[in-house]
Amino acid sequence: MLTGDWRFLNSANNSSKFPDFKKSKGNSVLELMSTPTKITGVHYVQGVIIFHGVFDDEHDVARAKIRVEGVYIWPFRQLRMVGNSGKESEFGQEDDYILSNPYHLLGVFSSQVFQESPQEKIWKTPIYEMEKHCNIEIAAQISRVSSMQNDGDHDRYHLDGLMETPSVDDDGDCFSPMLLNATSVNVEVYYNKAVNYTLMVTFISFLQVLLLIRQMEHSNTHSGAAKVSILMIGHQAIMDAYICLLHLTAGILVESLFNAFATAAFFKFVVFSIFEMRYLLAIWKANRPMNNGENWEAMRRELSALYSRFYGILLGGILVTYEFLKYFRFILLLLHSFWIPQIIINIVRDSRKPLHPHYILGITITRLAVPLYAFGCPHNFMRIEPDKKWCVCLSIFMGFQASILLLQHYFGSRWFIPRQILPEKYSYYRRFDPAANNATDCVICMTTIELSHRSNDCMVTPCDHFFHSSCLQRWMDIKMECPTCRRPLPPS
Repeated sequence: MLTGDWRFLNSANNSSKFPDFKKSKGNSVLELMSTPTKITGVHYVQGVIIFHGVFDDEHDVARAKIRVEGVYIWPFRQLRMVGNSGKESEFGQEDDYILSNPYHLLGVFSSQVFQESPQEKIWKTPIYEMEKHCNIEIAAQISRVSSMQNDGDHDRYHLDGLMETPSVDDDGDCFSPMLLNATSVNVEVYYNKAVNYTLMVTFISFLQVLLLIRQMEHSNTHSGAAKVSILMIGHQAIMDAYICLLHLTAGILVESLFNAFATAAFFKFVVFSIFEMRYLLAIWKANRPMNNGENWEAMRRELSALYSRFYGILLGGILVTYEFLKYFRFILLLLHSFWIPQIIINIVRDSRKPLHPHYILGITITRLAVPLYAFGCPHNFMRIEPDKKWCVCLSIFMGFQASILLLQHYFGSRWFIPRQILPEKYSYYRRFDPAANNATDCVICMTTIELSHRSNDCMVTPCDHFFHSSCLQRWMDIKMECPTCRRPLPPS
């Protein structure tokens, strides 16, 4: 298989045979099969040439197809082909081959997402069969691609040729002479690249499950879950849902790679539908006020509203991306701002260590893997041109968010805000009159607290109850209420 482009030798088509063939250049795909003959050095060649983007957008026909056959003389690297108007059954397997080819389909898919108009219908549009109306003659020269230009793949060749189309009725040319330019594609290499990519996504999903479990253990208490931003977890769940749908769509398009892409989609489905949604519900429950007289119907309505908002945002994001496809990379940058809600929540609530450092670092790195592969790897199988500046911007943006979270974890949620503008906070080490009570018991550990001298080992609540510092800090990690009178406690 060869992929490349075509263009008219003149500036445009000047024939009246195909007046709607108005485009002057476009993409082309050559699907050729060769068979050795009894003559040494001569191969019989047959196949099909597909021209993409040959008509204006208002036409229903999006591409033209020509069936060809001829000979290839390998000592001279010369290819000569003519149009073949044989029966459809002789080429019955070619369309199946094209539809199952990973490079061609994913190449078209990526070009539709990142370059061309989404209005074009690629696979369901009819195809002009010009070989029934024209005497097609193609003369081409085959050359080997140098090792510096073949992306690390071996045995790649380049085709340069001229296609002329005299009419069957001797009524002039069907259209102007056309220049063909194409490079061979090693399909097996792209199969391997696609499979390796799905293995990478599967491994990343497995790591994210482990990181989520570690974070859920870190915040397994009611107060611990309340410190985590529900927007942050919901944002990541929507991202994983998009990745799941994208891989499932790719698996449907490329039938031969369905198992690989379906496996990656399944693991992403497990991440967002089981672990992230479960964590989302735990955070929602922790932030929800408890009412003793509340019935199940009220809770069910609130839960239905939560799910409706989640899936509404999921579908709305797809529509927004579709409408603003030319800003796809900017939208992708916004999708990776999921740490920002947690940073804001930490500042507003003055939360103390809501996220585990391993979770922050691990999620940041694993979330960067797929976009950096797509836009940073020069040999990716998606045919996306590398954009190093965008990759650097994304890495800096993600690293900046993770750095703020880590600094909040070790130095406090408001470490970067000047003390002069911070609101007053209650001090659990405030002064008290030691003569009032020289000794008291800590109701948490049931041991005596010495109040005769000032020490950081003792903390006093706003309701004037005394506890050991270590005891009360562990207690407040579970619930923010006084162990003695159950009065709500301010942040420490």
